[in-house]
Amino acid sequence: MTKHNKTLGEFIINKQSEFKYSSGELTRLINSIRLAGKIVNHEVNKAGLVDILGTAGEENIQGEDQQKLDVYANEVFIKNLVNREIVCGIASEEEDDFISIQGNNNENKYVVLIDPLDGSSNIDVNVSVGTIFSIYRRITLVGTPVTIEDFLQPGKNQVAAGYIVYGTSTMIVYSTGHGVNGFTLNPAIGTYYLSHPNMQFPDKGYIYSVNEGNYVHFPKGVKEYIKYCQEEEEDRPYTSRYIGSLVSDFHRNMIKGGIYFYPSTSKSPNGKLRLLYECNPMAFLAERAGGKASDGFNRILDIKPTELHQRAPFFCGNKDMVDKLESFMKKN
Repeated sequence: MTKHNKTLGEFIINKQSEFKYSSGELTRLINSIRLAGKIVNHEVNKAGLVDILGTAGEENIQGEDQQKLDVYANEVFIKNLVNREIVCGIASEEEDDFISIQGNNNENKYVVLIDPLDGSSNIDVNVSVGTIFSIYRRITLVGTPVTIEDFLQPGKNQVAAGYIVYGTSTMIVYSTGHGVNGFTLNPAIGTYYLSHPNMQFPDKGYIYSVNEGNYVHFPKGVKEYIKYCQEEEEDRPYTSRYIGSLVSDFHRNMIKGGIYFYPSTSKSPNGKLRLLYECNPMAFLAERAGGKASDGFNRILDIKPTELHQRAPFFCGNKDMVDKLESFMKKN
């Protein structure tokens, strides 16, 4: 894509008028995420040189082994957001409960939900990982402590969402509801530049991304869709590409065209991905890039969450590919 000289900071200021609640608060919030991302990026890039690889010896709320970098990234993002007093609450995939922020001035209107380091099990083998974030306006009274209701909003209420991918180059990709834009970090000067303006899924997708090692545990509709992807037809078989890091798989599919899915299995009947920290922000971006996100039957962004760490089956990518998959799910 064409390189633009506009920095992320300039872009945020220029686009502030598009945001209906424009008060500068969201701008400061995205700037804070940008800064925390740079700090985490620095640590990720030197992970092989310092003692930050491997597990931390703890499990998170989901019962998964926490990587040392999971813990580090979680602390960096929380500290950045708390110290700057620009949000009234934070929920993290790595924390049991939400964090209520009582600053000197608790007039802040936004809550942030974050997956500080998605795909962190890939760090030890030097594969791309990322951060996913989701921003909502609080629904309880401004000036009072946040409650669980501020976080349990359907994804369609998001005012912004995005991710940072720490790969061969580091990128932040986000949307405030008006298109999806990607910015690449120039590490020499520590500045993000607009590199991928107005990102859209291509008209046709030819990639499917799923952990086929779980095939025997998939629902019948998903098995049939995978067979459909592999059939010898005019525009098929599709190419199978699966990294195992949601940010990386989604990022590739949005640029090249494809579908990512993590269905329910007999072992995980509700799916494995977290609705609030992974599915909702990616669904928000997908829809604004001309794609679609579903749990196999319903639009992801319409689901009303009932708990912070709720899981959901997830199918996301080119609209016609998700439509086709849904048709197999509904038939079965």
